Formats: sequence, C-alpha cells, structure tokens
Amino acid sequence: MDMHPSAPTTPFLDLFRLDGRVAIVTGAGSGLGAGFARALAEAGADVVVTGRRPEPLRESAVAVRATGRRALDVPGDVSDQKQCESVVRAAMDAFGRVDILINNAGLTHTAPATRELPEDFRAVLDVNLLGSYWMARSCAQVMRPGSSIVNVASMLGLIKSALPQAAYSSSKAGVIGLTRDLSNQWSGRKGIRVNAVTPGFVETDMIAEMSDDARADFLHGCSLGRMGTQREIDAAVLFLASPAASYITGSTLAVDGGTSGH
Repeated sequence: MDMHPSAPTTPFLDLFRLDGRVAIVTGAGSGLGAGFARALAEAGADVVVTGRRPEPLRESAVAVRATGRRALDVPGDVSDQKQCESVVRAAMDAFGRVDILINNAGLTHTAPATRELPEDFRAVLDVNLLGSYWMARSCAQVMRPGSSIVNVASMLGLIKSALPQAAYSSSKAGVIGLTRDLSNQWSGRKGIRVNAVTPGFVETDMIAEMSDDARADFLHGCSLGRMGTQREIDAAVLFLASPAASYITGSTLAVDGGTSGH
C-alpha cells in the first residue's frame, strides 16, 4: 500500500476511498459500530464485524453486503486476548489482509465511586481499555505499512461527566493515552497510523425518548446546541481510517459539537 497517497497524481476524492482494504470493526452488532461498518463498506472496504452477540452481527454483515462489499461476522469478546487473536486470524483466513481496525467495543457503568463494585469497575476497563489494546496488538502483527487504527474514545476522556462514571471516564482517558503511545511505537517503525475520536452525545433511540429537560442537561456546554448524528461520527472515523489522513497519527479528534472546548 502506498504510504504517501496524497501525491498530486492521486485524484483528491480518491483519498477518502477504501477500495481493496479490509477493516475490522469491534462492537459492530449495533449502535455506532454497526454504522461504522456500513460507512467503511460504502467507501469500498470489505468488513469483518465482531462483537458478543451473534444475531446482531449477522444483521450488520447483511448491511455491509448490501453495499456490494464482502463481510464476515465473527463473534468475540475483546476483553479476552485469545478471542481477539482469533478474530484477526479469521479475517486473515477470509481476506488475506487487515488494513483498518476500528476499536469501538465499549461498556459503561454509572455508580458513585464509594459504592461501585470492584468487579464492575474492572469489567469496564477490561472491555474499553484492555480490549482496545488486545485488538490493536493482534492487528499490528499482520498489518502492512499504510494501515490505520482508529480508537473510539469519548469526550468524557477529556472533560468531566455530569454522572458518576469513574470507570468509563478513566477507561476512555486511558484509550487516548494508549493511542499516543501506540502511534509512537508503530507509526515510524511499522507504518501503522494510530488515532482516536472522542464522540459527544449522539442521537440514538434511547436519547430520542428523553424529556426536553433531560436533553437540555445533556447538551449543556455544547457549542452547536444539538446532538450529533451517526453519519457525523462515521465521517470522522472514515477520514482517519483513509489515505486522506496519511500524515495524521497520535491525534485525538473531538467530534462533540464543541463540548470539550469549554
């Protein structure tokens, strides 16, 4: 793969294409992860979707195939290092390469710190932080120069939460630190770019059912004064995964309507 795809001979819009590439998306059975899988496929990538629940994964794979791209659904738990390695092996067996990893699998837990059970705290870190590490480590073993890892953190890794979420906030801040370190280790030596996105509040079915007062609380401090959309987060992830971001690594892109700027 060309490590300098922004050469003047490359048509500009082609920099955002992912034709011939293979992507793995974790937590791809629903929510943002399912959207990321579809967006990557629309840009030309074949996609391996993984997550804990087999049936939603199958539905995500169907959505990828509907774009004309190939898909593989591989159930797996990112908190288990061996299962992460198995997902990557399945991708290599099916497609012969892995070019993109979207570390999206996530778990949240809300509880006052003095009452949060140790096993609940550890479970969040096991998925959000360690899971991102195990998947990145497994993919880095097979990725070629020019590949890209995008870690999905959260604006709560940058700013304080209105709710007691010590485990979640700590894990997402850890993902941002992990991004910087892996970029430093792998970008020059392996040619693998590693970046992060920090989404803000995104329109979901759950948020759509909130009262106006609850939505206002969520949007406090948001410069744009509204929730984000799936496609707006898709666009940021696709950009960082694509050759258009070939000179960006170790960066964290806030996609939160300006909330973290306050």
